[in-house]
Amino acid sequence: MKKTLLRGGSVVSEGEMKPRDVLIGTNGIIEAIQPLIQDHKDADIVDVSGKLLFPLLIDCHVHFREPGMEEKATMQTEAAAALSGGVGLVCDMPNTIPPCVTIAALADKVRRAEKISGCTLKFFFGVTEAIHLVTLKDLWTGTSLELKRLKNHCCGVKLYLDHSTGDQKVDGGIVEEIFRTCAELKIPLVAHCEDSEMNEKALQENVASPQTIDLHSKNRSPESEATSIEYAISLARKTGAAFHVAHLSTKQGIELVRAAKKEKLPVTCEVAPHHLFLTTDDYVTLGTFGKMNPPLRSSEHRDALWAGIIDGTVDCIATDHAPHTIAEKESGEPLKAPSGVPGVETMLSLLLSVASGKWPNENSKTKKTNAKISYHDILRLCFTNPNRIFSLGASSLAVKNPARIAIIDPMQEWLIEGKSLHSKCGWTPFEGWKVSGKVARTIA
Repeated sequence: MKKTLLRGGSVVSEGEMKPRDVLIGTNGIIEAIQPLIQDHKDADIVDVSGKLLFPLLIDCHVHFREPGMEEKATMQTEAAAALSGGVGLVCDMPNTIPPCVTIAALADKVRRAEKISGCTLKFFFGVTEAIHLVTLKDLWTGTSLELKRLKNHCCGVKLYLDHSTGDQKVDGGIVEEIFRTCAELKIPLVAHCEDSEMNEKALQENVASPQTIDLHSKNRSPESEATSIEYAISLARKTGAAFHVAHLSTKQGIELVRAAKKEKLPVTCEVAPHHLFLTTDDYVTLGTFGKMNPPLRSSEHRDALWAGIIDGTVDCIATDHAPHTIAEKESGEPLKAPSGVPGVETMLSLLLSVASGKWPNENSKTKKTNAKISYHDILRLCFTNPNRIFSLGASSLAVKNPARIAIIDPMQEWLIEGKSLHSKCGWTPFEGWKVSGKVARTIA
């Protein structure tokens, strides 16, 4: 077996991008990163001229559907989608069947994930009632080798402050106790923030309106998200828990997180590609394939998310990759279609398009934004920050680290088509979009 020499690429690292050769040993460890590495007779030389070299990225919010919903997706199919999109580590949510709220359920997920090569899976633990909180404490403080092993595969706690896929809404009476426990044990805490009472009230008020898909965004209003985020931030302030807002989608939410950061609270947030690239205008062409929770917003909210990326308010971009079958999305009344869209394979190319100055999809119903993003921003948002926030231990592109590298052609233009993607669901909300930048190869 020979060493591998990546010749002529540009290594993207914190604050810089420089032409570098990368030498990988026979054991898969990076031996050297230098401007020019002399030829080795024991190395296979791979010409990566004109290519970008990133560490395999992180998607800190996915739903790979296994166990219990394998008709939608499996760990194997969605891990393949992730790797194809340059993502080598994902954080899977607990709303599976059974939900990941017990030691046995977590152990089963870990066992299944051990069969996956190339893409690392970590798992969030769910808490919906008091007994789950007891179990969480056991997991985090247990001294047995098995509990320690399982804890290493757990990246934090996920709360649903309103119902979404899987009906995992937390019992409101224990929310503050969950925040206190996470603060005491230093467990990252992520929440899906929507106010259940406001959502239910809107649902009743709109029951007489035409039940078209655009009503979904009115039934789950920006004010609902903001109210829930404000409540959760107040608990972070009160308890000291490290709190992360999942798939933030509104201008008000960005303002609340920006204020929390100025207050030096341990508050972070993520935004999803579908909220960055789609708006309520896209319901016309997407129909139920544009239904997710939280829902699509107006361009005003979309632009606020991009502004939050530019000024550093947004810490991560994560896909909330949530596949459903085409049949599920097309059956029945629009508002009863399941919420969720796939995205792990298309995230990087969408962001690379913006980095190259080309807004993807010239034919989108959504007005273009003046958003700008750099390759370094992509690294920060899709690797460095999620790696730090959730203590994931992913390998950066550095000497003595395992070689986990995405080799990217930033100039390659291609058309996104669901039938050509790896996700089992076979569709994408970005169908027919022209993007610039594609993963040429991954080393994992």
